Formats: sequence, C-alpha cells, structure tokens
Amino acid sequence: MAERTEQKRILILCVDRDGDLGAKAEIKTPVVGRDANIDAAVALALRDPEEPDANAIFAAVKTYDRLKEENKPDEVLEIATISGHELGGVGADRKIVAEVSELLSSFSASEVILVVDGYSDEAVLPLIQSRVPVSSVSRIVVKHSESIEETAALFSRYLKILVEDTKYSRIVLGVPGVLILIAAILSTFNLLSIFWVVFILILSIFMVVKGFGVDKQAKNFYRWTKEYSPPPLRVQISNFSLILGALCIVLGVYLGWTSAAVFVAGAPRDGLAEWVAAFPKITGYFIGDAITLIVVGICAALTGRAIRWYLEHDARLLRNAALIVSVAWSRQILVATANLLIEEGRGYETIIFNVVIGILIGIASVLIIFVVHHSYKGFFQETEEQLEEFGED
Repeated sequence: MAERTEQKRILILCVDRDGDLGAKAEIKTPVVGRDANIDAAVALALRDPEEPDANAIFAAVKTYDRLKEENKPDEVLEIATISGHELGGVGADRKIVAEVSELLSSFSASEVILVVDGYSDEAVLPLIQSRVPVSSVSRIVVKHSESIEETAALFSRYLKILVEDTKYSRIVLGVPGVLILIAAILSTFNLLSIFWVVFILILSIFMVVKGFGVDKQAKNFYRWTKEYSPPPLRVQISNFSLILGALCIVLGVYLGWTSAAVFVAGAPRDGLAEWVAAFPKITGYFIGDAITLIVVGICAALTGRAIRWYLEHDARLLRNAALIVSVAWSRQILVATANLLIEEGRGYETIIFNVVIGILIGIASVLIIFVVHHSYKGFFQETEEQLEEFGED
C-alpha cells in the first residue's frame, strides 16, 4: 500500500510594517487572496506611485503565481498581506503579531515565505518565526533608473525645495546673497580687502544667533509684547509703589553706609578694643542717615498696597493704615536712638518720650480701626477667614 504524502501548507506573506496600506489607501488588513492583494497594491500605487510597499505586494503575487505554475500536488498555497502601524515601534509589532495569529487560525500554514520591502520590515522576522517556520525571505528593492534625465529630475526637485521653502532658502540663498551684496558694496568703495573680516563677523553672528536660539527668543518676545495685557490699575499702583519703596530703601542703606564710612575714615583706630568702643557711634551714624529713606520706602510700599485694598474694598486696608502710622513714627524713635549712640548716652529722655507717644499712637490706631470698621461695614467685602483674623487681631 502506497504511503500517503503529507501536504505542505505554504503562506506567501507580505509585511507592511509602517502601515501604509491603512494610512494611504485606507485598506484593512490582513488582505487574503490573490485578487484582493492585487486590488490592494493597485489602490496603494494609485494613491502614492512611489510607494515601495505596492511593489512588494506585486512581488508576493508573482511568487504565488510561480509556485502555482509548478502545480505540486503536495503543496497548498495562500497569499496574504499584513500591516503594522504608521508610528512603528511596539504598537506596530503587536498589530503584526495579532494579524499573523488571525491568519494562522484560518489557514494553518506549515511554512511561510516572507516578502518585505526593506530592512525595517525584516525586523518582524523573529515575530513570525516564533509562530510558524519561515522557509524564505524575499526583500524587494525598487530599482530606479540611472539615466541622466531622472537624476536631473531628482536634482531639480530638491533644488525647487531649497528655493521655495523659506526654512531652507534663508540659509541656502539668503546668507550667500547678503555676503555677495556686501562684497559688491565693498568693491565699489575699494574696500574689498576687508571682505574676509566682514565675512567672519557675519558668520560668527549667524552661528551665535542660531546656536543660542536668539532668533526664537526674539520671536517669542515679540509675540509676548503683542499679546501682553497689562494688569488692573490697582495692581499697577501696588507694583509701582513696591519698586519705589525698594529704591528708597537701597538709597537709604547707601547713605547710612557712606556716613559710617566717613566717620571711620576720619578717625583711624588700632586694636580691637578701640573698634568695639567706636561701634555704637558707627551704628548711630548709619541709622541717623539711613533711617529716613528706609522709612519712606517702607511707607511707600505699604501705601501702594493700601490703595489697592481700598479699590478692592478689602478690610485689610485698616490694619495696613495702622501699620503705616506705626512705621512712620518709628523714625522718631530710631533717630533719637542714633543721637543717643553718637552723643554717648545723652538724650535718652527723648527716646522715652517718643516710645510713650508711639504706644499712645498705636492704641489710638486700634480704636480708630474698630470705629471705622463698624461704621463702614457695607464698604468692605470680607470672607469668613478675614473676619475671624480681624477679630483675633
């Protein structure tokens, strides 16, 4: 009795890893069967005549026809095309694996003849080999004519891109054009000898601008100035007063430092003991000349904030007003302290008097705040937290 020959189930598989069939021709994969694959290849070629995946599908069909013509009774043939994803990577590989599994469930192939259009598609070879043996790999490379006409056409295409695309024309045409123009101007005035100095200068400026992204920063700044919307008037007043106050404080510190430095320079001292003995006077001169502008600066900043809170009907305006009064009167106390330090202990009665007056002013400010707050409750818009905080104060 003759032995029964085992049939080979051969799958000619074309792989489009970058998903051009779906992205360009809107064809759903897997594509199974000779006629379906020819229709898919024609549709893809009509959408993009330069697409190599269409040629790969035709090559797979040719392989299928050649094996059919051999008419071997022990072989069952099928042809299919699968695709990945246009973004590539893990997503494309997972889609290919899913479509291979789908094909093998309908046609249990014993071996695969793999047809691909390049090295990137050959990356799927291990994925297919892990599921079914691969007996052959055919990589299709589209042959281009080496004639002078096609080379000229390709060159003219890229030249057109360089000329018409402003992203490239500014560098390829703009920079050389500027250099040629400068050379012409220098030649007119018989200064062509310094052309290379100008060339190096322009080249260095261009490299710095591009290297540090100065052009992009300038563009962003221009866009920001066009779209900039100034803050409300109350915020502008508060910010301006804050800047003015900071300048006054800096100037006050400078004046105090200068006054102390003049005193130190006028009486040279030797030894640590003499410096320790002179330290109170140095401090007095610094405070005496610095305190006025420092207090003015603090009061200016607080006044700007008070104006903002007045315009916002904020109850913190009252406490801020009391703070301005306290800071302003503190100048009298600090001036008296400076005089006490400079005159070595004389004038402490003035300090006591100013402190007592300051305490009375503070008590009067608190009383005035409560009276004004209760008299103008409807003016202030307060949250519950502000009311609780005001009550604690």
